[in-house]
Amino acid sequence: ILKDSKFEVYMRWIRGIEEKKGYEDVSEEEKLESNSYYWGSPDKLYSRFRMQYKTNLSVGVTMEKDAGEQFFNEKQPNGFDFYSAHAFYKGGKIIRKVAVGDYQVQFGQGLAIWTGYAFGKTADATSGKKNPRGLRQYTSVDETRFLRGGGIEIGWKGFSLTTWASHKGVDGSIQLLDTLANDEERFASSINLTGFHRTNSELERKNSVMETIFGANVKYETRSLQVGVTAVQQAYDTPFERDFRNYNQFEFRGDELLNLSADYSYVYRNLNVFGEIARSSSSGSFATVQGAAVALSNRASVSVIYRNYPKDYHTFYAHGFGESSRPINEEGIFVGTKFDISKQWSVNAYGDIFKFPWLSFRVDAPSEGYEFLGQLTYKPSSSLEVYARVREQMRQQNSREFEGNLRPIEDVVQRNYRLNLNYKISDAFRWKSRVEFVTVDRESIGRQNGIVLIQDLLYRPKKLPFDIALRYAIFDTDGFDARLYAYEYNLQNVFSIPAYFNDGSRAYIMLHWEFLKVCDLWVRYAAFQFANEESLGQGAEFIDGSSRSEFSMQLRIKI
Repeated sequence: ILKDSKFEVYMRWIRGIEEKKGYEDVSEEEKLESNSYYWGSPDKLYSRFRMQYKTNLSVGVTMEKDAGEQFFNEKQPNGFDFYSAHAFYKGGKIIRKVAVGDYQVQFGQGLAIWTGYAFGKTADATSGKKNPRGLRQYTSVDETRFLRGGGIEIGWKGFSLTTWASHKGVDGSIQLLDTLANDEERFASSINLTGFHRTNSELERKNSVMETIFGANVKYETRSLQVGVTAVQQAYDTPFERDFRNYNQFEFRGDELLNLSADYSYVYRNLNVFGEIARSSSSGSFATVQGAAVALSNRASVSVIYRNYPKDYHTFYAHGFGESSRPINEEGIFVGTKFDISKQWSVNAYGDIFKFPWLSFRVDAPSEGYEFLGQLTYKPSSSLEVYARVREQMRQQNSREFEGNLRPIEDVVQRNYRLNLNYKISDAFRWKSRVEFVTVDRESIGRQNGIVLIQDLLYRPKKLPFDIALRYAIFDTDGFDARLYAYEYNLQNVFSIPAYFNDGSRAYIMLHWEFLKVCDLWVRYAAFQFANEESLGQGAEFIDGSSRSEFSMQLRIKI
């Protein structure tokens, strides 16, 4: 196994160049009395070791220190702030998977349990169905959305049983409540998902609540049919008792939660029907998502997805399809289609109509909305692709201007218009251009506009051991509400989609160099330059100046 295994080591360093207020040189007494200063340096450090044997065995250790966290010091004597390790086996007819350490679990359509991330609506209008991977290893640095302990999948022919157990600390916002007996009762009002432990308050939250999870999934699978039943039991050593607000009065309260679900997927010729129904024990509410995808011909396909998530459906690890980030307080229907007009022309389109039966954060009444997207793509050859996209979304939010004690809600209509070109100039050069315009209309503040123009140049010669990625973008928006997003090339395994808002420019350059046959080095510099700003950020992130930039390096060794 050692002889045929592949070994991989990553070492990464990222640092913001401009000095932020949180890193000012102040006394330890002042840091102890305030949450405006970070205990550590602005360096972000990452290291990972992984051994892989074919597709059967993976063993790895991941370590990370975020910017502002200490490294081998009083607040963090163990070095890195976050450590993750895993051993994962896959293969065999009976013992199919074994996970020890940190791992992920994904079943059904994400209503009962789905750790890690999951994409929702995309321009590919027929990709709404989730494809769960069951038990799998965890190699990321998200300090919350994973399980820690062990799991196993056993099976025989089409039947399989997966069971797992997890016990780890999470960052809870702890509060003390005086009881009638004058004793202080400890409870958690929320869980912090950032993974940051830079200030006094963030350090106090670190692993302040212990979480225990047990679960099992039974599945039967054939070529055309897949059915499964999942049970997930969660318990916390500190009960949840949230600060009472009108919008959160149906949220989970207590220290134990049981989720049960049943899911299915059936394929008959060109038709695929799928879905999941789940129940949370804390409220007795049922959540459901049901969908169908059909290929009308070899050129056209349509998908329909309906979801209904009650206002009191509770789960901590879930990613159901929908408009919100959690499957709670939402009902809607999505219809998407993909049609190839010819070999060169294709159309993607979807419509999504939804409502929120109860109040939401920043929405003081039941609300509704919709989203429509259409994209026309022209690809005459493998060297050229052009697409035009139009997207309109309406969601209701609290009005920013009102009189009296009741805050009304108003329609917020956002329209995006995008033209994108991707042209392969030669075997080595690729040119990408994009222009996107956005309008945001709401009665209380009127219309806000935004525009961004992006130019990318990629140089990837086949005979040279390096490649270069360049970007220059200019943008002008009326504020944060009219912000625009664009994906960026970054270090391997680093995901980057920054927001473009206000008025300025954005540029980056990244060099990737392969050397000694086993080494890869990435070097990247990226910067925002704002035109009409004298300062950026607030609080500990305050920068006295109009630019925000960072430098990053990463070395990978593969043997």
